Amino acid sequence: MIRPRRARIVATLGPASSGRVAELARAGADVFRVNFSHGAHAAHAETIAEVRRAEGEVGRPLAVLADLQGPKLRLGVFKGGEAAIKVGGKLRLDLDAAPGDAKRVGIPHPEIFAALKKGASVLLDDGRVRLRVNRHGADFADTVVEAGERLSDHKGVNLPGLTIPIPALTDKDRADLAFALGVGVDWVALSFVQRAADMAELRKLVDGRAGVLAKIEKPAALEQLDEILDLCQAIMVARGDLGVELAPEEVPVVQKALVRAARLRGLPVIVATQMLESMVSAPTPTRAEASDVAGAVYEGADALMLSAESAVGAYPLEAVAMMDRVITRVERDARWPELMRAEYPVDDADADALVAAAGRAAEAASTACLVTFTTSGQTALRMSRERPLQPILALTPNLATARRLALVWGLETRVVPELTDPEELARVAVQQAVAAGLAQPGQRVLILAGLPMGSAGAANILRFAHAPLK
Repeated sequence: MIRPRRARIVATLGPASSGRVAELARAGADVFRVNFSHGAHAAHAETIAEVRRAEGEVGRPLAVLADLQGPKLRLGVFKGGEAAIKVGGKLRLDLDAAPGDAKRVGIPHPEIFAALKKGASVLLDDGRVRLRVNRHGADFADTVVEAGERLSDHKGVNLPGLTIPIPALTDKDRADLAFALGVGVDWVALSFVQRAADMAELRKLVDGRAGVLAKIEKPAALEQLDEILDLCQAIMVARGDLGVELAPEEVPVVQKALVRAARLRGLPVIVATQMLESMVSAPTPTRAEASDVAGAVYEGADALMLSAESAVGAYPLEAVAMMDRVITRVERDARWPELMRAEYPVDDADADALVAAAGRAAEAASTACLVTFTTSGQTALRMSRERPLQPILALTPNLATARRLALVWGLETRVVPELTDPEELARVAVQQAVAAGLAQPGQRVLILAGLPMGSAGAANILRFAHAPLK
């Protein structure tokens, strides 16, 4: 099942999509996100098993992305579940677990008080309530309300501009990670990354059993971005919490910078959060949302993600299909290649010479498609980094590699036996390209491979082969 587009779609699974994974895949989803902020392990196991069954139905590898909850900071509780507040009023935050009221409320996170400074801003409920710190100690903070009218139990807490001394992996995350790796997920996403050390810890725990992805949703992460990118294998521009702690006008600029930084390194990058938000309750998106999706495609993002739209929305299939339509339409725009490539330097001294040559050779009108043979996925990733306009068929003997590459721009992945003979390599490349509908009899296929297979980064063969005439 070939999709006529290069950018990929990540669909979050939830109650609205239960039992409908194969339909979502046929509508265009490539990667399925399992959100460990909600649900029990037994339910997640069944969800992941459904993705594996759907893979057989649609005839192409599908990836599972396990999204760890991370240290989400939240308020305690209120008497009666909520409290009315007013601008200019005073509100004390403390470590007391007793139910709060309009004058005080508990926050069960001593790390917050350790990070606070006089004059710091405290955002509650995704920024709907804004407090300013007047005085603070090891177990309290006296604040004044600058915006907001009401608070209720367990609302989120954000501290813009401050790095909170809290581990990125909670005890819950560690248990969820062990479960996710045990059932064989393809990617693991770490939420609220603040430091390179956060990714180093995750990478050590994963130990190569899945790809590791950094969710960039804290401004503190931007200060160590290069070091974080050194330690991850993909990133997500998580605009939800990022948009709470940054000014609205900053978010598009940061998004563009993050996409560019990932592309320069050849790391897959997902743009996420509120892409088609109105489709949670409406059958069509707003024009602004369609333009938002299109903008990420023009930037050259590897994938775009649906969250509530596919997890709990009323129109999950329609949301996936709409995203598929917008991406496909943008990629038919005559100016799309020019605008996408403007985000990436053509003359890159660090580029693999053979891969770069393959990208240029693929531009010949007589080339039907590119075929890369890869064991670890690195050759295919480097080819995708060049953003060739011809389809890329990535052939690998490893199912785990094929699934992981389902996230990557422009790659159509298939599993084949391990090959050692160059002539057999060419025969299988042509056969698979024709079977996938990427080449017709008599057309030319460009092959990029490394022999012996299994040698990391050993792309050493670049050749043309012709699909035989019937």
